[in-house]
Amino acid sequence: MKKLVLMLAAASMAASVSAQTVSESKTFDNIYVGLNGGVATKTTGHKWLSDLDPNAGVRVGRYFTPVFGLAVEGNAYFSNKPWGSTGTVVRATNVSLLGTVNLSNWFGGYQGEPRTFEVSALYGLGWGHVFTNNKEVKNLTSEQRNRMTSKAALDFAFNFGSEKQFQFYVEPSINFAFLGQARKHQVIATGNPLNPVVVAEHETYGYKTASQAGQPAYNINNSFVQLNAGIVYKFKNSNGTHNFTIVTPRDQAEIDALNAQINELRNRKPEVITKEIVKEVPSVKVKEFTVSDLVFVTFAQGKSALTADAKAALNNIKEGVHVQVVGTASPEGSKELNDRLSQARADVVANYLRARGVKVDEATGKGVQGTTSNRLAVVYVK
Repeated sequence: MKKLVLMLAAASMAASVSAQTVSESKTFDNIYVGLNGGVATKTTGHKWLSDLDPNAGVRVGRYFTPVFGLAVEGNAYFSNKPWGSTGTVVRATNVSLLGTVNLSNWFGGYQGEPRTFEVSALYGLGWGHVFTNNKEVKNLTSEQRNRMTSKAALDFAFNFGSEKQFQFYVEPSINFAFLGQARKHQVIATGNPLNPVVVAEHETYGYKTASQAGQPAYNINNSFVQLNAGIVYKFKNSNGTHNFTIVTPRDQAEIDALNAQINELRNRKPEVITKEIVKEVPSVKVKEFTVSDLVFVTFAQGKSALTADAKAALNNIKEGVHVQVVGTASPEGSKELNDRLSQARADVVANYLRARGVKVDEATGKGVQGTTSNRLAVVYVK
């Protein structure tokens, strides 16, 4: 056991050392919702395949980091085999609060977007309730139909979609019920002519279950195994994607380099800027212009939202004029992410200008331009 703990501690330290910094998450970032369904069966005391209980459920969760998260899950069970029917369509429900650990990201590090295949572990506590419409059963089981539960599971997940916003998973799990002390009534013959029968109470649930009057205890005889499959949708985040993005912390020297680059662009000759930034359109004559015809809009790292300063700069562009917009991104992150981010920056500028009556001829994302920080959108006023 000591060796196992040391191995886990070493793995945790290694993962921490290799981890990269992810972009800041807002309150409603990295939230997902999913549906799942499958079958469950009591672990011991009966035949598995002849006593399968179908179930369906909903899961809502949030990732706080690429490794750790929380989820609330509720499942309804439409059979309660091997026990006798309770007489209701939904025989039981189980609602759990689960902690989630993405093992792939923990041990392999997060690379800027989810892997195609991932493995996650889940564990948590819940509340189980058994339904019945039989009054006699209700009376006899009044203290038995609400129980604390516990779930441990592994999710084998496949991420897909244009931005890996969907996830399909297969989940084997084991679920424990902390049964407490049973109270089952039974008529017993006494052999006494004056009092021939009595109603006795004894502690049993049947099918090898074990009742416990003390603290909750994990007992394999009080568990059921479950195999479910589910699909998850991850909502879009404030960073414009459906997942965490990687950022590289910038020191003051890099910030100074960005400011120098902006100043250098302002001071360059117009024909040089035209050649590098403005796409030449065939059969359209480009007028001669000065640096005053260019409007520079800067963005926060990993963001495509317009700041108050950016809007103030764009408000100086007159209604009815034609413009071209070019968006760029800084070097951190993957090429695919930077291409999307630069296009998102071009689009948000273009949409803002269109709403003000400016005619946007083209809005193009150029990805990374140069080797230093370059979080810009350049507006060319024709």
